[in-house]
Parts: sequence; C-alpha cells; structure tokens
Amino acid sequence: MAGNTVRLTMAQALVRYLTNQFIESGGERQPLFAGVFGIFGHGNVTCLAEALERVQDRLPTWRGQNEQSMALAAIAYAKAKLRRQIMIATSSIGPGATNMVTAAAVAHANRLPVLLLSGDTFTNRLPDPVLQQVEHFGNPSTTVNDSFRAVTRYWDRITHPAQILTSLPQAVATMLDPADCGPAFLGLPQDVQELAFDYPEAFFAETTWTIPRPRPSRDQVAAAAALLQTARRPLIISGGGVRYSGAGEALADFATRRGIPMAETIAGKGAVVHDHPAHVGAIGIEGTDAARALAESADVVVALGTRLQDFTTGSWTTFAPDARIIGINAARFDAMKHRAVAVVGDALEALAELDAALGEWRCDPARMAEAQRLYAEWNAMLDARQAPSNVAVPSYAQVIAAVNRAARPEDVVVTAAGGLPGETVKNWRVKRPGTFDCEFGYSCMGYEIAGGWGHAMAMAGQGTPIVLVGDGAYLMMNSDIYSSVLSGHKMIVVVCDNGGFAVINRLQTGMGGAGFNNLFTDCRVANREAPPHVDFAAHARAMGAHARHCDSLADLEAALEWAQTTDATTVLSIASDAHAWTPGGADWYVGVPEVSPREAVREARRAQEEFRRKQRLGV
Repeated sequence: MAGNTVRLTMAQALVRYLTNQFIESGGERQPLFAGVFGIFGHGNVTCLAEALERVQDRLPTWRGQNEQSMALAAIAYAKAKLRRQIMIATSSIGPGATNMVTAAAVAHANRLPVLLLSGDTFTNRLPDPVLQQVEHFGNPSTTVNDSFRAVTRYWDRITHPAQILTSLPQAVATMLDPADCGPAFLGLPQDVQELAFDYPEAFFAETTWTIPRPRPSRDQVAAAAALLQTARRPLIISGGGVRYSGAGEALADFATRRGIPMAETIAGKGAVVHDHPAHVGAIGIEGTDAARALAESADVVVALGTRLQDFTTGSWTTFAPDARIIGINAARFDAMKHRAVAVVGDALEALAELDAALGEWRCDPARMAEAQRLYAEWNAMLDARQAPSNVAVPSYAQVIAAVNRAARPEDVVVTAAGGLPGETVKNWRVKRPGTFDCEFGYSCMGYEIAGGWGHAMAMAGQGTPIVLVGDGAYLMMNSDIYSSVLSGHKMIVVVCDNGGFAVINRLQTGMGGAGFNNLFTDCRVANREAPPHVDFAAHARAMGAHARHCDSLADLEAALEWAQTTDATTVLSIASDAHAWTPGGADWYVGVPEVSPREAVREARRAQEEFRRKQRLGV
C-alpha cells in the first residue's frame, strides 16, 4: 500500500467493491449484492474464485449445476426483491458463458437486474488459441462474450485493471435505473484478472444507493389528466412496473375512488388480490373475458408500467381503433407506444400527480358496475371448471385450483412458458399481493425450478415457493432440485405430466396443422403408441428431494398437505389433460401458410386474415 491506494488484483478489487455496495429502501439498509451463483472453470477459478473465497462470510457463493439455471435463479431473486437486491452469476469462458446468454435475454426482456461475470480469453493473445476459444479469423478481438451485447443493458470487457474504476459504478447505476434496468455484463480476461494495480482507497468506501423515483413533466401530467377527464369508458392496465415501484396499493385505491376498472398484465398479476372490487383479471391473449370486453369498449386506456407486449394487446387487436392510450412508464420508449399520451416517470409518483390533477373527476358508476358484473360471470365460469371431480386425468384448471387452495397466503407460485402461464394467469386466485411469478416476458422454459430456488433464497423461510411446471420444461431443466436440496432452500414442485409440449400442439393443430413432434405420441420414437414414461417422483428422489406421484386430485390434495410439512424440496407429479384448456382471452397474430394443400390450414389462414383486419397499425 502506498499513500491513499491499495494494491490488489483486478479480481480482488472487483469483489471488494461489490461487497461495499449497499441499498436503502423503506428505511432499511442492506447489501446491494446478496450473493453469487458460481460455476468455476479455468476462466474464473484461479483469480475470481480466490477473491470470492475470502469474502464468503459477506458475499456468499452458491454452487449451481448449470450456468443458465443459476442465472435464472438470480433473476427470480431480483424479482422477489422487487429489484432492490441483486445477485451475481459467474462462469468460466466458452460454454459456461454462452449458457448464460439465454438467462441474460430473460432479464433483458423482463427489465430485471443481474450482474453477469464471465471469464474471457487472454488480451495479450500469447497462448492463443486457448481452450474453449472461438476464433474469428478477420476479427481476433471477438470472443463468445460478444454474444451478450444483444441481451444486456450494460456490456464491457475489462482489458486493463483500471477500467473497473469507471465501469463498475456505471454497471450498478444501470441495474438500479427504473427506465434502463436490466442485466449488466462484464467480460474478465484471464490475464487481466491476475494483474495488480494501485487502486484508490476511496473507490472501496461504503456506498449506499437508492432507487430513483423520477417525477413526470407537469405538461405530460396535465395532458393525461385532460384526456382521462373526457373518458366515458376508461380502463386501467397494471403492469410489472407497478409492482417494482411499489404502487399496487395506491393504484388499487385510485381505481376504486375514480371508478375505473383495473386489468393486469402477466408481469403485473399480483399487484392486487383476486377479489379486489376494481379488479377484472388479466388482459390479452391469456386474459379474462371480462378484461377483453372492457378493453374492446374502452375509449381511454391507462397503461401503467407495461411495455404492451402482444400477449397484453392481443397483437394490437384488443382495443378499438379510436381508443386513446395514456402511457405511464419510467421508460420513454414504453410510455409513447402507439401514439400514447406519454407520462414519463416513476409509477407511484406519476399516479399521485395524475390523481391530484384530476380534481373531482370520477367515472360514471355504470362503468364499474359493468366491470363487476362481467368479472362475476368470469369467476362463476372458473368455479365450474375448477370444481374437483373423479376424472381419470384432471385439467390444468383443476390441478391449479387444488394447489391454490392448499397454498398459504404467504406462499409464492412460480411458473413459466408452455401451457401453464395462460392457465395460471386465468385460474390462480392471488391471496396476498406479490405472491405470483410467471416468467412470460421471454417465455423461457426452464425458468420454473431455477426460479423457485431463487425465490426460496429471497423468501428466507417466510412462505414457500410452489413451482408449477410441465413435463416438457421439467425435462429441459431440473437440476436445481438438487441445488435447493444442497443449499437447504425448500420449494414445492408440482409436475403436470401431459405427455409433451401440449400447448404448442394446441397452436399447431389449431392453425390447421397435423400434430407433429410436440406430444410424445406424435414424435419419431421407438414405440409411438406407448413411449417410455418418466417417473418424475423417482427422478426427484434420486436428487435428494421428497417426492410422490399422485393418481387423482384427491391424492394431490393430500400430497400438498404433506408437502407443507416436509423439511426439504418436495416434488409431486400428476397426469394432466393435454387437450382441456380454460377458455377466454384475445386472439394472437401468428404465421399461417398463405398456401397449403390442407383445407384446415387454408381455413386457419382465412381466419387469421380476418383477425388481422382489426389491428391498430401504431397510429
């Protein structure tokens, strides 16, 4: 040490900086980085791991089984913490790094923070080509880590130890920016990790961050208030940004006082409980018929904290052509979509200012009465479809309802991709705000069990994650059952076994195609009539979990009661119907062949063309 500097390797300095970052939220100060998910290899074990081992009491490192799944667990942790704490995922170079690209895309699409640290090839190139290096003949500086550029909000390759002095603060600021939030990536070449540098001691001073709450322009608020005051049939859409801003309670109060029905996106589900008087359920392709009817009749739509993905907008067919949109979002890019009256700012702050600007205005009570009538009809339909029965193979609706009844208010349901998003969004009745997580921004199969592990870490015993996963997604990524047993983070996993990728089979056959390569019985297998069956319970037991197979809904209900009493991750499997789906929701823009020898395909094409004529074209 000389003067006000301290000599450290780049890897040591990076880790020391991370351990001295804190965040204050709600009057509580805690470490910003809660831990590291790590798989070590030659690109990060000799330098970065050496630095992490020294601080394991302050920055715990958790051993994952797959780089993609541990990064997905980190994303779920950030979601559970409402983006107020961040996990780190580190990999070696080569396949370890590229395994995390999919997870980076999940974080990017969902606007969630995760810090990704991957080893990289040598900047001096003396030993080139090294193990796992992909060579680009015309561009020798390109490595596989360049693939992260498309799926991260902040990307840097550290080619000199001094560069972290400017790069790390920018990476942190990006991950905490409500408008720009997403994954940050740092490529760490092996020869740079080992280099020592005289770092200023001030760089390692404890720093306390806060989440900024940008307030909107007064002019934007005034314009939005003026438009909303003209509305006779308004509708609120509550997105994921409402949850991350902590605006759920305020929005529910606003909707009730102003008499505006409140729909939700998939990311926004859980901001309010299922039976809130202003709530009409999810909107869009996987939404309720109540929300669809209200959207189709709306003259002004208040889109709060949503990026208006096609599953929310019914591929932009759900709203009337002359409906006006008020876009309230921290991100300008999202706020101004479809010529919306943009209000750029934090959801909670913007809502408060809009509320003040509205004065005494209140929507005609007939609008809320209509919404409550439509939602009551929807819930009556759910009651009928969810009712327990003695059917040999229950529907998703019946399985989800059984899990919902067994879940405690503090338990969190976790799912993703396949048929379960639509079925859980429609059928799951939220008992307590913040207890629903469906990864559908990127619709990533494999998030489910990894996400459950991340939630279990974040919940720290205050409730249990209940993971709903299809057999296809289970087969794709299940090793974090072992991770959770190894680390002592309990979750309950319910495997719905419907014989393959059933929801894609539904789309395939619904658009006139023949069933092909989705259900196991439609695949090229040795015995198509009786393909080998996976014993999911036995498989889970082999990884150290408790497990049972359930032969009926009654078995499942008894097993769920048992699962709440076990001391470790518990897996339950049950056969589910591959062809029974909950009705409701909007249509979807998908590619259908213009020409085909199959009449069913030609008919589907005609229906798609008719559907597309209802689309708003961005104006």
